[in-house]
Amino acid sequence: MNFRNLAFGALAGISATMVMTMAMRNLYRFLPPEDRYPLPPREITETTLPTVARQDGAAAALLAHFGYGALTGALYAGLPRRKLPGFVYGPAVWAASYFILFPGSGILKTADKHPRRRNGLMILAHVVWGQALSGGLNALHKAAEDGFDSGPLRDARSGAGHRKVDRPRFRPEGRSPPMRPVSEKDPGA
Repeated sequence: MNFRNLAFGALAGISATMVMTMAMRNLYRFLPPEDRYPLPPREITETTLPTVARQDGAAAALLAHFGYGALTGALYAGLPRRKLPGFVYGPAVWAASYFILFPGSGILKTADKHPRRRNGLMILAHVVWGQALSGGLNALHKAAEDGFDSGPLRDARSGAGHRKVDRPRFRPEGRSPPMRPVSEKDPGA
């Protein structure tokens, strides 16, 4: 595993968690009144970090939720590319977390003991998260190849500490190399 892959996975995980959080918030209002109590990220945070959660439970829960998204995003980036689609990885993270990790740590009851509709919300939110994670990771790799790592700098101030560095570019299997950058000798092209 290389640093770029882990960093991109963490960034994609954070971004996907934002999309997931919006989905969770929108789906929450469709729950029956008896199922409208704090969602698992807040329950987990208040159980594991009660002192922090007492100060601001919602902020602590969101910070922990995005941190977990970054961690599981980095793990996804470490898997062999294209072996596990995001829409499968997301629910797999839910199952591993809500049947093994959190119950095994004494944090939550197993998911089969949670209300059915809340489980439906969480599974759907994890499908959304997995797809957003996969798409975000692919977009970051493409951005690094095509727009952030192609050719010499032209608008940077000279003497600002920049030096030209040749480095290998990451190319996912089966991808053609990026377009050839415009030559330094032909700035008007």
